[in-house]
Amino acid sequence: MFTGIVQAVGRIEERIEHPSGDVSLLVDTAAISMADIAIGDSICVSGVCLTAVEVTPAGFRTDVSAESLARTTLNKLAAGRRVNLETALTPETRLGGHLVSGHVDGVGELLARRDDARSVRFEFQAPEALARYIAEKGSVCIDGTSLTVNGVDGASFDVNIVPHTLRATTFGALRPGDAVNIEVDQIARYVERLLTWRKGSVSP
Repeated sequence: MFTGIVQAVGRIEERIEHPSGDVSLLVDTAAISMADIAIGDSICVSGVCLTAVEVTPAGFRTDVSAESLARTTLNKLAAGRRVNLETALTPETRLGGHLVSGHVDGVGELLARRDDARSVRFEFQAPEALARYIAEKGSVCIDGTSLTVNGVDGASFDVNIVPHTLRATTFGALRPGDAVNIEVDQIARYVERLLTWRKGSVSP
């Protein structure tokens, strides 16, 4: 589990395409110390929970399955690309964002961005199937960043990115047309499941 509070912006140092269709990535974790990271630990890479299979002084290597490549933006990550990073929650972690699993629900698109005082207003298009989980003033995770939804219009929604978040994440480089990983609030999914079960529309 994660909080959606990005700890550092890292960099893809190497991408290896395997004949089987999956990929190995070497990630430079920048400001995140690897001193307490071990093989098998989970690290959130731009919203995707990945497992460290090798730890280096400057980062870690991870394997990305064909399933993850098909369902996230990791299929477009080339060497040199910057990524948002967060290590997994511990019992002592301050929960400053919201509970994030690192299991991406779908890929969205940045429709527009405009200055809003000292902040920047970003408008995203979500997949139609996810629209019902995104609510005004609710939480959403975009590329591993916990954000508050300002407004919703059908499958599109907007968020306000303050100057600190622009500097501390990859949002500053996002441009209209760019794809992003979206994870909706888990509570919304569980509420829907409970209501559907209660109505008897699914089998036990």
